[in-house]
Amino acid sequence: MEDIAPYAEFIAVAVVLFYIMAIVSALEAIINARTAQGAVAWTVSLLTLPYVTVPMYLVFGRNRFDGYLEQREEMETSFAAMERETRNSLADHVIAPEEGMPLYRALAKLARSPATHGNRLDLLINGKQTFDSIVEGLQAAENYILFQFYIIRDDALGKRLGRVLADKARAGIRVYLIYDEIGSRTFPRTRLHKQLVMTGVKVVAFNTTQGRRNRFQLNFRNHRKVVVVDGKTAWIGGHNVGDEYLGLNEKIGDWRDTHTRLQGPAVLGAELTFATDWLWATRSSLDIDWDFNGVAQGECEVMIFPSDPASEFEEAGLMYLQLIVDARQRIWIASPYFVPDRGIISALQLAALRGVDVRLIIPDEPDGPMVGMANWAFTKELLPAGVKVYRYQGGFMHQKVLLMDDDIAGIGTANFDNRSFRLNFEVTLLARNPDFTRQVSDMLEQDITRSRLVTQTELAAKPRWFPLAMGIARLFSPVL
Repeated sequence: MEDIAPYAEFIAVAVVLFYIMAIVSALEAIINARTAQGAVAWTVSLLTLPYVTVPMYLVFGRNRFDGYLEQREEMETSFAAMERETRNSLADHVIAPEEGMPLYRALAKLARSPATHGNRLDLLINGKQTFDSIVEGLQAAENYILFQFYIIRDDALGKRLGRVLADKARAGIRVYLIYDEIGSRTFPRTRLHKQLVMTGVKVVAFNTTQGRRNRFQLNFRNHRKVVVVDGKTAWIGGHNVGDEYLGLNEKIGDWRDTHTRLQGPAVLGAELTFATDWLWATRSSLDIDWDFNGVAQGECEVMIFPSDPASEFEEAGLMYLQLIVDARQRIWIASPYFVPDRGIISALQLAALRGVDVRLIIPDEPDGPMVGMANWAFTKELLPAGVKVYRYQGGFMHQKVLLMDDDIAGIGTANFDNRSFRLNFEVTLLARNPDFTRQVSDMLEQDITRSRLVTQTELAAKPRWFPLAMGIARLFSPVL
Protein backbone atom coordinates (compact mmCIF):
# COMPACT_ATOMS: atom_id res chain seq x y z
CA MET A 1 0.00 0.00 0.00
CA GLU A 2 2.87 2.38 0.79
CA ASP A 3 4.22 1.82 -2.72
CA ILE A 4 0.92 2.92 -4.20
CA ALA A 5 0.41 5.93 -1.93
CA PRO A 6 2.51 8.41 -4.00
CA TYR A 7 0.39 7.61 -7.04
CA ALA A 8 -2.99 7.59 -5.32
CA GLU A 9 -3.87 11.12 -6.35
CA PHE A 10 -2.86 10.45 -9.94
CA ILE A 11 -4.90 7.21 -10.03
CA ALA A 12 -7.92 8.94 -8.55
CA VAL A 13 -7.75 11.72 -11.18
CA ALA A 14 -7.36 9.14 -13.96
CA VAL A 15 -10.38 7.18 -12.73
CA VAL A 16 -12.50 10.34 -12.58
CA LEU A 17 -11.39 11.37 -16.07
CA PHE A 18 -12.21 7.93 -17.47
CA TYR A 19 -15.72 8.08 -16.04
CA ILE A 20 -16.24 11.64 -17.30
CA MET A 21 -15.12 10.54 -20.78
CA ALA A 22 -17.39 7.51 -20.51
CA ILE A 23 -20.40 9.66 -19.65
CA VAL A 24 -19.67 12.15 -22.43
CA SER A 25 -19.16 9.33 -24.93
CA ALA A 26 -22.37 7.62 -23.80
CA LEU A 27 -24.33 10.84 -24.31
CA GLU A 28 -22.78 11.23 -27.75
CA ALA A 29 -23.70 7.62 -28.60
CA ILE A 30 -27.30 8.21 -27.51
CA ILE A 31 -27.53 11.31 -29.69
CA ASN A 32 -25.68 10.10 -32.78
CA ALA A 33 -26.01 6.32 -32.99
CA ARG A 34 -27.79 5.26 -36.17
CA THR A 35 -29.69 2.46 -34.43
CA ALA A 36 -31.28 2.08 -31.01
CA GLN A 37 -29.41 -1.22 -30.53
CA GLY A 38 -26.10 0.49 -31.14
CA ALA A 39 -26.91 3.29 -28.71
CA VAL A 40 -27.88 0.82 -25.97
CA ALA A 41 -24.82 -1.37 -26.53
CA TRP A 42 -22.37 1.53 -26.37
CA THR A 43 -24.07 3.21 -23.41
CA VAL A 44 -24.13 0.09 -21.24
CA SER A 45 -20.55 -0.84 -22.15
CA LEU A 46 -19.20 2.66 -21.57
CA LEU A 47 -20.80 3.02 -18.15
CA THR A 48 -19.94 -0.48 -16.89
CA LEU A 49 -16.48 -1.03 -18.44
CA PRO A 50 -15.12 2.47 -19.13
CA TYR A 51 -11.43 1.50 -19.01
CA VAL A 52 -11.89 -0.91 -21.90
CA THR A 53 -14.73 0.71 -23.82
CA VAL A 54 -13.65 4.38 -23.92
CA PRO A 55 -10.55 3.65 -26.07
CA MET A 56 -12.66 1.36 -28.27
CA TYR A 57 -15.28 4.07 -28.67
CA LEU A 58 -12.68 6.63 -29.74
CA VAL A 59 -11.62 4.31 -32.57
CA PHE A 60 -14.82 2.47 -33.51
CA GLY A 61 -17.70 4.35 -31.92
CA ARG A 62 -18.43 7.24 -34.20
CA ASN A 63 -20.11 6.45 -37.49
CA ARG A 64 -19.99 9.95 -38.90
CA PHE A 65 -16.76 11.23 -40.37
CA ASP A 66 -16.42 14.25 -38.05
CA GLY A 67 -13.11 15.46 -39.41
CA TYR A 68 -14.48 15.50 -42.92
CA LEU A 69 -17.58 17.34 -41.76
CA GLU A 70 -15.47 19.94 -39.98
CA GLN A 71 -13.56 20.69 -43.15
CA ARG A 72 -16.48 20.40 -45.56
CA GLU A 73 -17.37 24.09 -45.27
CA GLU A 74 -13.85 24.99 -46.32
CA MET A 75 -14.08 22.53 -49.19
CA GLU A 76 -17.58 23.54 -50.25
CA THR A 77 -16.57 26.46 -52.46
CA SER A 78 -14.02 24.44 -54.42
CA PHE A 79 -16.32 21.43 -54.60
CA ALA A 80 -19.23 23.53 -55.84
CA ALA A 81 -17.04 25.01 -58.55
CA MET A 82 -15.90 21.57 -59.72
CA GLU A 83 -19.45 20.25 -59.67
CA ARG A 84 -20.73 23.28 -61.58
CA GLU A 85 -18.07 22.87 -64.25
CA THR A 86 -18.84 19.19 -64.71
CA ARG A 87 -22.59 19.78 -64.95
CA ASN A 88 -22.10 22.52 -67.53
CA SER A 89 -19.86 20.25 -69.53
CA LEU A 90 -22.36 17.39 -69.37
CA ALA A 91 -25.43 19.47 -70.20
CA ASP A 92 -26.02 17.80 -73.57
CA HIS A 93 -25.66 14.29 -72.16
CA VAL A 94 -27.53 14.44 -68.84
CA ILE A 95 -30.73 12.43 -68.43
CA ALA A 96 -33.13 14.66 -66.52
CA PRO A 97 -34.71 12.73 -63.61
CA GLU A 98 -38.20 13.64 -64.77
CA GLU A 99 -37.43 12.40 -68.29
CA GLY A 100 -35.71 9.15 -67.37
CA MET A 101 -36.90 6.13 -65.45
CA PRO A 102 -38.39 6.89 -61.99
CA LEU A 103 -35.44 5.18 -60.32
CA TYR A 104 -33.17 8.04 -61.39
CA ARG A 105 -35.07 10.58 -59.30
CA ALA A 106 -34.01 9.14 -55.95
CA LEU A 107 -30.58 7.94 -57.04
CA ALA A 108 -29.60 11.26 -58.66
CA LYS A 109 -30.40 13.08 -55.40
CA LEU A 110 -28.46 10.58 -53.31
CA ALA A 111 -25.45 10.50 -55.63
CA ARG A 112 -25.38 14.22 -56.29
CA SER A 113 -24.51 13.07 -59.79
CA PRO A 114 -26.75 12.73 -62.85
CA ALA A 115 -27.17 9.79 -65.15
CA THR A 116 -25.79 10.35 -68.65
CA HIS A 117 -26.36 8.70 -71.99
CA GLY A 118 -23.83 8.04 -74.72
CA ASN A 119 -21.37 5.90 -72.75
CA ARG A 120 -19.46 2.77 -73.68
CA LEU A 121 -18.83 0.05 -71.09
CA ASP A 122 -16.52 -2.95 -71.26
CA LEU A 123 -16.92 -5.73 -68.70
CA LEU A 124 -13.54 -6.86 -67.34
CA ILE A 125 -13.61 -10.29 -65.71
CA ASN A 126 -10.76 -11.11 -63.34
CA GLY A 127 -7.34 -9.59 -62.90
CA LYS A 128 -5.63 -10.23 -66.22
CA GLN A 129 -8.34 -8.53 -68.27
CA THR A 130 -8.56 -5.68 -65.79
CA PHE A 131 -4.90 -4.82 -65.43
CA ASP A 132 -4.04 -5.41 -69.09
CA SER A 133 -6.75 -2.87 -69.90
CA ILE A 134 -5.54 -0.40 -67.26
CA VAL A 135 -1.91 -0.66 -68.38
CA GLU A 136 -2.92 -0.11 -72.00
CA GLY A 137 -4.91 2.95 -70.96
CA LEU A 138 -2.11 4.38 -68.83
CA GLN A 139 0.39 3.99 -71.65
CA ALA A 140 -1.88 6.01 -73.95
CA ALA A 141 -2.17 8.96 -71.51
CA GLU A 142 -1.34 12.34 -73.03
CA ASN A 143 -2.25 14.87 -70.33
CA TYR A 144 -2.99 13.42 -66.87
CA ILE A 145 -3.68 10.26 -64.89
CA LEU A 146 -5.81 9.85 -61.76
CA PHE A 147 -4.93 6.65 -59.88
CA GLN A 148 -6.61 5.54 -56.65
CA PHE A 149 -6.70 2.18 -54.87
CA TYR A 150 -7.43 0.97 -51.36
CA ILE A 151 -4.49 -1.45 -51.44
CA ILE A 152 -1.24 -0.88 -53.35
CA ARG A 153 1.49 -3.49 -52.89
CA ASP A 154 5.15 -3.40 -53.89
CA ASP A 155 4.96 -6.73 -55.68
CA ALA A 156 5.12 -7.78 -59.33
CA LEU A 157 1.80 -6.13 -60.25
CA GLY A 158 2.59 -3.00 -58.23
CA LYS A 159 5.97 -2.69 -59.95
CA ARG A 160 4.38 -3.21 -63.37
CA LEU A 161 1.89 -0.40 -62.85
CA GLY A 162 4.49 1.72 -61.06
CA ARG A 163 6.84 1.60 -64.04
CA VAL A 164 4.13 2.93 -66.34
CA LEU A 165 3.18 5.71 -63.90
CA ALA A 166 6.82 6.68 -63.39
CA ASP A 167 7.52 6.71 -67.13
CA LYS A 168 4.52 8.94 -67.73
CA ALA A 169 5.56 11.33 -64.96
CA ARG A 170 9.07 11.58 -66.44
CA ALA A 171 7.48 12.40 -69.80
CA GLY A 172 5.65 15.38 -68.29
CA ILE A 173 2.25 13.75 -67.78
CA ARG A 174 0.55 14.87 -64.55
CA VAL A 175 0.07 11.78 -62.38
CA TYR A 176 -2.01 11.94 -59.19
CA LEU A 177 -2.12 8.93 -56.83
CA ILE A 178 -4.25 8.42 -53.70
CA TYR A 179 -3.96 5.44 -51.35
CA ASP A 180 -5.69 4.54 -48.09
CA GLU A 181 -3.25 4.65 -45.21
CA ILE A 182 -4.88 1.66 -43.50
CA GLY A 183 -5.36 -0.60 -46.51
CA SER A 184 -1.90 0.37 -47.80
CA ARG A 185 -0.24 0.83 -44.41
CA THR A 186 3.13 -0.55 -45.59
CA PHE A 187 3.13 1.29 -48.92
CA PRO A 188 4.88 4.52 -47.71
CA ARG A 189 7.90 2.45 -46.60
CA THR A 190 8.32 0.63 -49.90
CA ARG A 191 10.82 1.22 -52.69
CA LEU A 192 7.88 1.59 -55.09
CA HIS A 193 6.56 4.60 -53.14
CA LYS A 194 9.99 6.25 -53.16
CA GLN A 195 10.46 5.67 -56.88
CA LEU A 196 7.06 7.13 -57.72
CA VAL A 197 7.73 10.26 -55.66
CA MET A 198 11.23 10.69 -57.13
CA THR A 199 9.91 10.53 -60.69
CA GLY A 200 7.33 13.24 -60.08
CA VAL A 201 4.16 11.29 -59.29
CA LYS A 202 2.07 13.25 -56.79
CA VAL A 203 1.48 10.58 -54.12
CA VAL A 204 -0.79 11.26 -51.12
CA ALA A 205 -2.53 9.26 -48.42
CA PHE A 206 -6.24 9.91 -48.06
CA ASN A 207 -5.53 10.77 -44.41
CA THR A 208 -8.74 9.89 -42.62
CA THR A 209 -7.37 11.18 -39.32
CA GLN A 210 -7.40 14.81 -40.36
CA GLY A 211 -9.59 17.10 -38.28
CA ARG A 212 -9.77 17.99 -34.63
CA ARG A 213 -12.35 15.33 -33.72
CA ASN A 214 -11.17 12.71 -36.17
CA ARG A 215 -7.63 12.02 -34.99
CA PHE A 216 -8.58 8.72 -33.36
CA GLN A 217 -10.98 7.59 -36.05
CA LEU A 218 -9.09 4.72 -37.61
CA ASN A 219 -12.30 2.88 -38.44
CA PHE A 220 -13.04 4.79 -41.63
CA ARG A 221 -11.56 3.66 -44.93
CA ASN A 222 -11.31 5.07 -48.42
CA HIS A 223 -12.19 1.87 -50.23
CA ARG A 224 -12.48 3.37 -53.72
CA LYS A 225 -10.67 2.04 -56.79
CA VAL A 226 -10.71 4.64 -59.56
CA VAL A 227 -8.42 5.19 -62.53
CA VAL A 228 -9.00 8.00 -65.04
CA VAL A 229 -6.92 8.85 -68.10
CA ASP A 230 -7.23 12.28 -69.77
CA GLY A 231 -10.88 12.60 -68.76
CA LYS A 232 -11.77 10.16 -71.55
CA THR A 233 -11.51 6.70 -69.99
CA ALA A 234 -12.13 5.43 -66.47
CA TRP A 235 -11.86 2.10 -64.65
CA ILE A 236 -14.00 1.23 -61.61
CA GLY A 237 -14.45 -2.11 -59.88
CA GLY A 238 -13.37 -4.49 -57.15
CA HIS A 239 -9.66 -5.07 -57.83
CA ASN A 240 -6.80 -3.67 -55.80
CA VAL A 241 -3.14 -3.56 -56.78
CA GLY A 242 -1.60 -6.80 -55.58
CA ASP A 243 -0.52 -10.14 -57.01
CA GLU A 244 -3.34 -11.94 -55.19
CA TYR A 245 -5.82 -10.11 -57.45
CA LEU A 246 -4.23 -11.98 -60.35
CA GLY A 247 -4.62 -15.28 -58.52
CA LEU A 248 -0.85 -15.49 -57.92
CA ASN A 249 -0.94 -15.87 -54.14
CA GLU A 250 -0.57 -19.59 -53.38
CA LYS A 251 -2.27 -19.33 -49.98
CA ILE A 252 -5.37 -17.61 -51.43
CA GLY A 253 -5.51 -19.34 -54.81
CA ASP A 254 -7.80 -18.27 -57.66
CA TRP A 255 -9.27 -14.81 -57.30
CA ARG A 256 -12.68 -13.96 -58.77
CA ASP A 257 -13.29 -10.24 -59.31
CA THR A 258 -14.94 -7.82 -61.73
CA HIS A 259 -14.03 -4.38 -63.08
CA THR A 260 -15.38 -2.03 -65.77
CA ARG A 261 -13.83 0.19 -68.42
CA LEU A 262 -15.87 3.32 -69.10
CA GLN A 263 -15.72 5.82 -71.97
CA GLY A 264 -18.05 8.75 -72.47
CA PRO A 265 -19.48 11.68 -70.51
CA ALA A 266 -19.92 9.64 -67.29
CA VAL A 267 -16.12 9.64 -66.94
CA LEU A 268 -16.48 13.14 -65.49
CA GLY A 269 -18.40 11.63 -62.58
CA ALA A 270 -15.42 9.38 -61.83
CA GLU A 271 -13.13 12.41 -62.05
CA LEU A 272 -15.28 14.36 -59.63
CA THR A 273 -15.20 11.47 -57.15
CA PHE A 274 -11.40 11.40 -57.28
CA ALA A 275 -11.20 15.20 -57.13
CA THR A 276 -13.21 15.43 -53.89
CA ASP A 277 -10.88 12.88 -52.27
CA TRP A 278 -7.85 14.80 -53.51
CA LEU A 279 -9.30 18.04 -52.16
CA TRP A 280 -9.76 16.45 -48.72
CA ALA A 281 -6.30 14.87 -48.70
CA THR A 282 -4.31 17.87 -49.95
CA ARG A 283 -6.56 20.96 -49.55
CA SER A 284 -5.87 21.73 -53.20
CA SER A 285 -7.78 21.32 -56.43
CA LEU A 286 -6.73 19.13 -59.31
CA ASP A 287 -5.08 20.80 -62.27
CA ILE A 288 -7.22 19.19 -64.95
CA ASP A 289 -9.62 20.22 -67.70
CA TRP A 290 -13.24 19.76 -66.62
CA ASP A 291 -14.68 20.28 -70.09
CA PHE A 292 -16.04 17.19 -71.78
CA ASN A 293 -15.11 17.74 -75.38
CA GLY A 294 -15.56 14.18 -76.53
CA VAL A 295 -18.41 12.57 -78.35
CA ALA A 296 -20.83 9.92 -77.21
CA GLN A 297 -18.97 6.61 -77.14
CA GLY A 298 -21.83 4.16 -76.92
CA GLU A 299 -25.42 3.50 -75.94
CA CYS A 300 -25.11 2.91 -72.19
CA GLU A 301 -26.83 5.04 -69.59
CA VAL A 302 -24.41 5.37 -66.68
CA MET A 303 -24.52 6.95 -63.23
CA ILE A 304 -21.42 7.21 -61.06
CA PHE A 305 -22.62 6.74 -57.49
CA PRO A 306 -20.12 7.79 -54.78
CA SER A 307 -20.95 7.26 -51.11
CA ASP A 308 -19.21 8.30 -47.90
CA PRO A 309 -19.68 8.31 -44.09
CA ALA A 310 -19.88 12.10 -43.96
CA SER A 311 -23.22 12.32 -45.73
CA GLU A 312 -26.57 12.84 -44.10
CA PHE A 313 -27.88 9.61 -45.62
CA GLU A 314 -26.41 6.13 -45.79
CA GLU A 315 -26.13 6.46 -49.53
CA ALA A 316 -24.80 3.02 -50.49
CA GLY A 317 -27.37 1.22 -48.33
CA LEU A 318 -30.22 3.33 -49.69
CA MET A 319 -29.05 2.77 -53.25
CA TYR A 320 -29.14 -1.01 -52.81
CA LEU A 321 -32.44 -0.80 -50.96
CA GLN A 322 -34.01 1.21 -53.80
CA LEU A 323 -32.83 -1.30 -56.41
CA ILE A 324 -34.19 -4.23 -54.38
CA VAL A 325 -37.56 -2.53 -53.88
CA ASP A 326 -37.84 -1.66 -57.59
CA ALA A 327 -37.01 -5.19 -58.79
CA ARG A 328 -39.85 -7.02 -60.51
CA GLN A 329 -38.19 -10.08 -62.08
CA ARG A 330 -34.86 -10.61 -60.36
CA ILE A 331 -32.26 -9.21 -58.01
CA TRP A 332 -28.89 -10.98 -58.13
CA ILE A 333 -26.13 -9.93 -55.74
CA ALA A 334 -22.49 -11.03 -55.63
CA SER A 335 -20.48 -9.86 -52.63
CA PRO A 336 -17.54 -11.24 -50.63
CA TYR A 337 -18.99 -9.82 -47.42
CA PHE A 338 -22.71 -10.13 -46.75
CA VAL A 339 -23.40 -8.43 -43.42
CA PRO A 340 -26.36 -6.11 -44.11
CA ASP A 341 -28.70 -4.28 -41.77
CA ARG A 342 -32.28 -5.16 -40.93
CA GLY A 343 -33.76 -2.97 -43.69
CA ILE A 344 -31.83 -4.78 -46.42
CA ILE A 345 -32.70 -8.21 -45.02
CA SER A 346 -36.41 -7.31 -44.89
CA ALA A 347 -36.34 -5.94 -48.44
CA LEU A 348 -34.74 -9.13 -49.77
CA GLN A 349 -37.27 -11.28 -47.91
CA LEU A 350 -40.19 -9.27 -49.27
CA ALA A 351 -38.79 -9.35 -52.80
CA ALA A 352 -38.55 -13.13 -52.70
CA LEU A 353 -42.02 -13.45 -51.19
CA ARG A 354 -43.56 -11.40 -54.00
CA GLY A 355 -42.01 -13.69 -56.60
CA VAL A 356 -38.77 -11.92 -57.49
CA ASP A 357 -35.86 -14.24 -58.30
CA VAL A 358 -33.48 -13.28 -55.47
CA ARG A 359 -30.01 -14.84 -55.62
CA LEU A 360 -27.00 -14.19 -53.45
CA ILE A 361 -23.47 -15.33 -54.35
CA ILE A 362 -20.90 -15.30 -51.54
CA PRO A 363 -17.54 -17.04 -51.05
CA ASP A 364 -17.61 -20.59 -49.73
CA GLU A 365 -14.35 -19.81 -47.93
CA PRO A 366 -14.53 -16.27 -46.50
CA ASP A 367 -11.32 -14.50 -45.53
CA GLY A 368 -12.21 -14.39 -41.83
CA PRO A 369 -14.11 -16.65 -39.40
CA MET A 370 -16.22 -13.82 -37.95
CA VAL A 371 -17.38 -12.69 -41.40
CA GLY A 372 -18.04 -16.30 -42.32
CA MET A 373 -20.27 -16.85 -39.29
CA ALA A 374 -22.11 -13.57 -39.98
CA ASN A 375 -22.76 -14.77 -43.55
CA TRP A 376 -24.33 -17.95 -42.16
CA ALA A 377 -26.45 -15.97 -39.68
CA PHE A 378 -28.03 -13.85 -42.40
CA THR A 379 -28.37 -16.81 -44.74
CA LYS A 380 -30.50 -18.51 -42.09
CA GLU A 381 -32.93 -15.57 -42.20
CA LEU A 382 -33.18 -15.46 -45.98
CA LEU A 383 -33.71 -19.11 -46.91
CA PRO A 384 -37.27 -19.48 -45.53
CA ALA A 385 -38.44 -16.57 -47.72
CA GLY A 386 -37.18 -18.28 -50.86
CA VAL A 387 -33.88 -16.44 -51.36
CA LYS A 388 -31.33 -18.66 -53.13
CA VAL A 389 -27.88 -18.45 -51.51
CA TYR A 390 -24.92 -19.79 -53.49
CA ARG A 391 -21.47 -20.31 -51.99
CA TYR A 392 -18.78 -19.81 -54.65
CA GLN A 393 -16.23 -22.63 -54.79
CA GLY A 394 -13.94 -21.51 -57.62
CA GLY A 395 -11.55 -19.66 -55.30
CA PHE A 396 -12.06 -16.47 -53.33
CA MET A 397 -14.82 -14.29 -54.78
CA HIS A 398 -14.25 -10.54 -54.27
CA GLN A 399 -16.54 -8.96 -56.86
CA LYS A 400 -19.23 -6.43 -55.89
CA VAL A 401 -21.97 -6.83 -58.47
CA LEU A 402 -25.74 -6.32 -58.50
CA LEU A 403 -28.21 -7.09 -61.28
CA MET A 404 -31.78 -5.76 -61.19
CA ASP A 405 -34.19 -7.35 -63.67
CA ASP A 406 -32.79 -7.06 -67.22
CA ASP A 407 -32.47 -3.33 -66.67
CA ILE A 408 -29.69 -2.19 -64.35
CA ALA A 409 -26.27 -3.57 -63.44
CA GLY A 410 -24.16 -2.18 -60.63
CA ILE A 411 -20.40 -2.80 -60.37
CA GLY A 412 -18.12 -1.04 -57.96
CA THR A 413 -16.28 -1.10 -54.67
CA ALA A 414 -19.13 -1.30 -52.13
CA ASN A 415 -19.63 -4.60 -50.33
CA PHE A 416 -23.02 -5.68 -49.04
CA ASP A 417 -22.18 -4.90 -45.44
CA ASN A 418 -22.50 -2.24 -42.78
CA ARG A 419 -18.91 -1.11 -43.26
CA SER A 420 -19.51 -0.17 -46.89
CA PHE A 421 -22.93 1.30 -46.08
CA ARG A 422 -21.79 3.40 -43.12
CA LEU A 423 -18.03 3.63 -42.66
CA ASN A 424 -16.28 3.53 -46.04
CA PHE A 425 -15.81 5.88 -48.95
CA GLU A 426 -17.10 3.85 -51.91
CA VAL A 427 -18.09 4.27 -55.55
CA THR A 428 -20.46 2.22 -57.68
CA LEU A 429 -21.08 2.37 -61.42
CA LEU A 430 -24.74 1.89 -62.30
CA ALA A 431 -25.40 0.98 -65.92
CA ARG A 432 -28.58 0.65 -67.96
CA ASN A 433 -28.19 -1.10 -71.29
CA PRO A 434 -29.66 -4.43 -72.49
CA ASP A 435 -26.41 -5.72 -73.98
CA PHE A 436 -24.33 -4.86 -70.92
CA THR A 437 -26.82 -6.30 -68.43
CA ARG A 438 -26.91 -9.47 -70.55
CA GLN A 439 -23.13 -9.74 -70.25
CA VAL A 440 -23.35 -9.31 -66.48
CA SER A 441 -26.14 -11.89 -66.31
CA ASP A 442 -24.08 -14.41 -68.30
CA MET A 443 -21.09 -13.76 -66.04
CA LEU A 444 -23.08 -14.35 -62.85
CA GLU A 445 -24.72 -17.48 -64.28
CA GLN A 446 -21.24 -18.84 -64.96
CA ASP A 447 -20.29 -18.05 -61.35
CA ILE A 448 -23.37 -19.93 -60.13
CA THR A 449 -22.22 -23.04 -62.02
CA ARG A 450 -19.10 -22.94 -59.84
CA SER A 451 -21.14 -22.54 -56.65
CA ARG A 452 -23.21 -24.78 -54.40
CA LEU A 453 -26.75 -23.98 -53.30
CA VAL A 454 -27.26 -23.71 -49.52
CA THR A 455 -30.31 -25.51 -48.13
CA GLN A 456 -32.19 -25.32 -44.85
CA THR A 457 -31.35 -29.00 -44.35
CA GLU A 458 -27.65 -28.12 -44.38
CA LEU A 459 -28.19 -25.44 -41.75
CA ALA A 460 -30.26 -27.75 -39.57
CA ALA A 461 -27.43 -30.31 -39.63
CA LYS A 462 -24.87 -27.88 -38.19
CA PRO A 463 -23.48 -28.72 -34.71
CA ARG A 464 -25.12 -27.34 -31.58
CA TRP A 465 -22.48 -24.66 -31.04
CA PHE A 466 -23.11 -23.21 -34.50
CA PRO A 467 -26.18 -21.04 -33.64
CA LEU A 468 -24.29 -19.48 -30.73
CA ALA A 469 -21.33 -18.68 -32.99
CA MET A 470 -23.68 -17.10 -35.53
CA GLY A 471 -25.30 -14.99 -32.81
CA ILE A 472 -21.93 -13.75 -31.55
CA ALA A 473 -20.89 -12.84 -35.11
CA ARG A 474 -24.06 -10.81 -35.52
CA LEU A 475 -23.15 -8.74 -32.47
CA PHE A 476 -20.04 -7.56 -34.30
CA SER A 477 -21.77 -7.04 -37.66
CA PRO A 478 -21.69 -3.20 -37.48
CA VAL A 479 -17.89 -3.18 -37.66
CA LEU A 480 -17.17 -6.28 -39.78
